[in-house]
Amino acid sequence: MSQVLYRKWRPQALADIAGQEHIVQTLKNALANGKLAHAYIFCGPRGTGKTSTARILAKAVNCLENDGKGDTCNHCTMCLAITEGRAMDLIEIDAASNRGIDEIRELREKVRYVPAEARYKVYVIDEVHMLTEPAFNALLKTLEEPPPRTLFVLATTEAHRIPATIISRCQRLDFRRISSNAVVTRLGQICMMEGIKANDTILRSIARSSGGSLRDACNVLEQMTAMFGNDLSLEPVQTVLGQSTDLRARQLASHLLKGNLGAGLKAVSKANEDGVDIRQLQREMVEYLRYVLLVKSGAEDAVDVSKETIAEIKTLAQGATMENVLRAIRSLSMPALRLDGNPTLALELALAECSTAVAAPVQQAAKQPVQTSPAYETAPARPEPMRPAYSASASSRPPMPAAGMSTTRQPISAVSSPMPEPKDASQPVAQTVEAVSPPQNEAEALARLRNNWRQLIETCRGKGTIKLDALLRSAEAISIEHGCLTIGVYYDTQAVMMAKELDNPISRRFLEDAVLKVIGARYKVECAHKPKDKRTAPPSGHLVRSAISEFNARPSVPPRQDNQQP
Repeated sequence: MSQVLYRKWRPQALADIAGQEHIVQTLKNALANGKLAHAYIFCGPRGTGKTSTARILAKAVNCLENDGKGDTCNHCTMCLAITEGRAMDLIEIDAASNRGIDEIRELREKVRYVPAEARYKVYVIDEVHMLTEPAFNALLKTLEEPPPRTLFVLATTEAHRIPATIISRCQRLDFRRISSNAVVTRLGQICMMEGIKANDTILRSIARSSGGSLRDACNVLEQMTAMFGNDLSLEPVQTVLGQSTDLRARQLASHLLKGNLGAGLKAVSKANEDGVDIRQLQREMVEYLRYVLLVKSGAEDAVDVSKETIAEIKTLAQGATMENVLRAIRSLSMPALRLDGNPTLALELALAECSTAVAAPVQQAAKQPVQTSPAYETAPARPEPMRPAYSASASSRPPMPAAGMSTTRQPISAVSSPMPEPKDASQPVAQTVEAVSPPQNEAEALARLRNNWRQLIETCRGKGTIKLDALLRSAEAISIEHGCLTIGVYYDTQAVMMAKELDNPISRRFLEDAVLKVIGARYKVECAHKPKDKRTAPPSGHLVRSAISEFNARPSVPPRQDNQQP
């Protein structure tokens, strides 16, 4: 029986480990300086090289040629013994099947003996998170102060399940998912040594399906060679991997961002006729639009695709706005796409919604007001009555005239007569935009906002994903400090909804613009849960009613709190 690829081409030196440069450099420096820790924890996703690195470390510390101060030579007696699996001083333990306290007690007894032939006795405990709590407790003292010439390496995919007392006694090294470029490079080396013909596009498709696991990528490559031989073609490989819709997804995403509804609907219909999995098509569209979002946001380094695809994404991102990209991702991620009755309907609706939103600003800009009366064009606009920039408080209102005093009013004739209204009711009427003077300080800004809370609600009417005006009806302004406005929401559920609205950059901009319009200053808006203050009800009962009727008294009401909404 032939050996599987991931075991046959397992890395045998630190220089061969793919995608873990930070760990390789750490271990090389520790070996060169003689500052190895007595225990390590290797944690990270599956197939990222944890066990392979542990074996390489065991070879490096026992290498006869490098005297334990460098990388492995792989041809001395100790290196060959460890590579072939016959070294007595490398003990590998599977914690999934040896997880009890008895096994750990046996380990504690054996660890006292000196190495048989190597410089160091190395214990590699794989899937260490599977140990029971008593087993971890039994390992504590040995792990903290192991005998001389003993090295522990604990490997796990679930570091959060390891007790903190164990982690604090080890040096932790976190393995990360291997990038697609590193997987493609390693697969290319394996293909060259195995005589497999596969171009970079095929290897990149395999790397995408592996999810950052090099072992999974090697298994997929071996599966493809078993199905199609050593000469691989792109289309059969993508069909098996479920990636045959990649080109369609890119075309549909392009139609969606450009507002080309007709072409998009035709592409969906053609994909349905060809038997394409619509759900897979939708997932690949979301992934491609995510790449567009990253490129447009300046995070091009986070996009792990080929250079040709990057150039295509850049071209598409330049012709689309950020709002359209966000809208497209949200529309394609809606739960309605899970409908089984007509799988294309939900995707068609998402395409129609996004395309309509893209075309709406263009249609709005094309509309120009039609003016048919030349006389009205030269006539000045009818003046609007002056309104205060914000509602004055009760203390700032002018006093009422005293008894016996008469008030003089401006005669009606002294007021300039208004201009005649246009005959055509459809003609636009010019309105003067009243600028609100900025507040002198934050206290004045808070007073303005509280006094004009109703105006803020009306300004936000219909705006936001969950309607900001509905949320503001159950909220109040708490404070304005250091350029930040804090809005208190009365109820837990609505506080969560308001937080989601503020996470949406479009809704946040609407609310901050409304605050600017109402009080004349822009502030960053945050929200907090603030239960509504409840005023104590006035006293009641038959004795109180008797006192009120006899003495003509009025029950006292506790004064309103300072921070209560007027």
